[in-house]
Formats: sequence, C-alpha cells, structure tokens
Amino acid sequence: MMARQDARVLKGFRDYLPEDMILRQRLTDIFRSIFEKHGFEPIDTPTLEYLDVLTGKAGENEKLMYHFEDHGGRRVGLRYDLTVPLARFVAMHENDVVLPFKRYHIAPVWRAEKPQRGRFREFIQCDADIVGSSSMLADAEGISVLADAIHAVGLPQAVISINHRKLLAALARLAGVPAEHAGGVFRAVDKLDKIGADGVRRELVDAGVDAGSADRVLALVTQQGDSASLLASADHQLADVDGGPEAVRELRALTRHLDELGVAPETWKIDLALARGIDYYTGPVCEARVESPRVGSIAGTGRYDGLIGNFLGRQIPATGISLGFERILEVVREYNLIEVPSAVADAFMVYLPDTIAQASRIVRKLRNEGLRVDQSIIDNKGLGAQLKYADRRRIPFAIIPGAGELDRGTVSLKNLQSGEQVEVSIAGLADELRALTRGVAPVG
Repeated sequence: MMARQDARVLKGFRDYLPEDMILRQRLTDIFRSIFEKHGFEPIDTPTLEYLDVLTGKAGENEKLMYHFEDHGGRRVGLRYDLTVPLARFVAMHENDVVLPFKRYHIAPVWRAEKPQRGRFREFIQCDADIVGSSSMLADAEGISVLADAIHAVGLPQAVISINHRKLLAALARLAGVPAEHAGGVFRAVDKLDKIGADGVRRELVDAGVDAGSADRVLALVTQQGDSASLLASADHQLADVDGGPEAVRELRALTRHLDELGVAPETWKIDLALARGIDYYTGPVCEARVESPRVGSIAGTGRYDGLIGNFLGRQIPATGISLGFERILEVVREYNLIEVPSAVADAFMVYLPDTIAQASRIVRKLRNEGLRVDQSIIDNKGLGAQLKYADRRRIPFAIIPGAGELDRGTVSLKNLQSGEQVEVSIAGLADELRALTRGVAPVG
C-alpha cells in the first residue's frame, strides 16, 4: 500500500479554488484597466533580490522579511513590497525608461507577520508609481488613480486621508521633539488608530521624547476641522518652523490639483495624524480606509524622493500608491460589489457518441466567435450525469447536440439554473448565448 503524505499548507499561505480565482482575476483586471487608463505601463521584477538591495530602506517592515542563504552562498530575500524593487529597477534601467516614468506592478509579496483578517504572509500588491517628477501634480495623479480604483469597485464608506511627512516633522519640532527622534514620532503616530493616544504617548516617551513634548505632539496631530481650516492652522502654527511652510504650500498645491483632476472632495480629507510607518517616505502621504466592515487601511501612497538615490548616488523624485488587494477583495466579497460569473465557461457542450464530430465543429465556431465553451470529455456517462457535472461546476448553460436537432440545423440549449430548455438554430447560437449570458445573475 502506498504511504500517505500529509497534505498541508504553511500558516498564512492559501490555495485558491476556481471561484476564488475568478473574483481575484476580475479585480486584477479592473485595477489594471485603471492604471493603463492613467497611462501607467506594466513591469515585473524578480521574486528574490539580493538581501542588501532590500535592507536599510523600510524600517520596521524589514523585520518581517523572509531571507536566507541560497545554495550559492548568496544572502537573498523575498520581496516584501514592490517599491524597493522599483528603485533598483530604475537604477539598472535608467537608459531604458523615459522620465517621468509611470509604471504599475501587480505581483505577490511576502511578509512573515501574524496572519489575521485581511493579512496573510503571501499576498498580492497592486502598485502604481511615477518616477522623475517633483510636481505635486504627480502626487495628485496617484491619489486620482486611488480614488478611481475605490469608485470602480464601489467600496462603501472609503475615505482617503492626506498628510505630509515634512509637516508632521515640523509639528514634532514645534512640540519640542529633537530632530533625531523624528523617526520614532512617525512610527508612534502611525499606530494611533491601533493603540490610542495613551499608547502613542507611551511609545513616544519610550523612544526618548519627554512627556511634555509627547503631549504637545498628540495635541497638534489630533486637531479637528475641515481640510482648509487644518491647513490654515498649520500654516499659522508652523510659519517659523523649518519645513513647515514648504509642506503647507505643497499640500495646498496637491489639493488644488485634486480638484482640477475631478477627484470628488468628499472622498478625501487632510489628516494631521496620518504618518505612514515606512521610513523612506519624504513628502505627501495618504491612506484610504474602510470603517464598515472594520477592515481599516485598504490602500496607501507616499512620496519617496530619496529611495532611488540609494542606488544611483543622486536624488530622483518619486511618488506612488499601493492598493491593499487582499483587504479590498474581502470587502468586495462581503458586500457583493462586483458582478462575477459563476464559472469561466459560458456553456458546456454535452458529449453524445453519434454527434461528436458535428458538436466539435460547433464548439470551434463558438470559440472563434469569442465565446468560452467547455467541450465534454466525459465519454462514459449519460446525458443526465453530464448535465449534473456541468451544474456542479456552475456553468450556466448546456448545449445538447441531438441527432434530430442537428438534422434540422439546431441544437437544444438548456439553462442549468432554471431547467428551461429551448431549441436554437446553430447559425444563431452564438448571438443567443451572448444575450443569455449577459442576463444570467452571478452566483455568490
């Protein structure tokens, strides 16, 4: 007797059934279409990079990196995001790309974090970045892509929060925080939603910020008001603080461009507490959140003018967005936001021994006309068993090529959901199927 091996999957990793993949591919197609509509071009990069390429650029995220020594004795790591590989890509191909370079990348990344709702150790990222432009119009274009993506999938109650790293650093200086503790301020404030004001205060003090300055930081970043009033307040408070006026000017330019690009004002807001924990951000940052269901952050963006310079020795400005594919997928599935077919095939051609040759020619004709037809390979089962098989696979229609119908130039077409069966001319079968499949409600 053959020994049986345990079939198991690593925690935080998943298999995907066909119905899962149909939805995932549909969502990917939507995002790809939006990226290309905005003029972004696709690239791909290796799954594995040299470890020194990936390290020293993303702060605490690097603690979650999968890394090891390969058989050649090289220290390598699995990519944990798509931005650092982009920086390396631009440095190696600077003579092959035209700046400003607008690229998108949809691919898996890996992080050894604790699996939880919407978080896995292997997951898809969908990024769109602009390299080579310091204009706030580039940042606005990124947020415009993000807003279009949110709209395209009908995400409920999603709002894009916007801030500026230099503005947050200026607020920290205004509160009396020494410049060397700025990174700790970013990382602590980034956790405000998760650990609350008291938790942030403790983290700031633990990072070396005195208690009075920590209290002032919290008071400044939690100011309330509409976007215009918050920027006016920041302009007044930071008039004499290094970096403050520049950050306010850039945010005002960014919000003006959002209006010019037609991004609905109700979809975004200025949020002085938004930090984004990744170390390489240098300018405007934003984050889209869904509060119901309480999934939290579903996308983020930020300017990172120094990252590519790590590889080139000179600064090249860059900004980009990253859609949280897995979390967006979770909300889309829970709210049934996207119409997805129940199966890949539009129809199932039944196998009947006496008519297999004619049926095969019909299948080829339908496929040539753009329809997706699964031809039965079940040559040892009767009609009923084949129809049951097609129904279990959730294929909506079955084509039955009976000899009598074929003599009349027709076939029988059976709706496997309703059980209704009609006789359709072979010449009009493609049009009939197209009309019917448009009218079949998705299952799910």
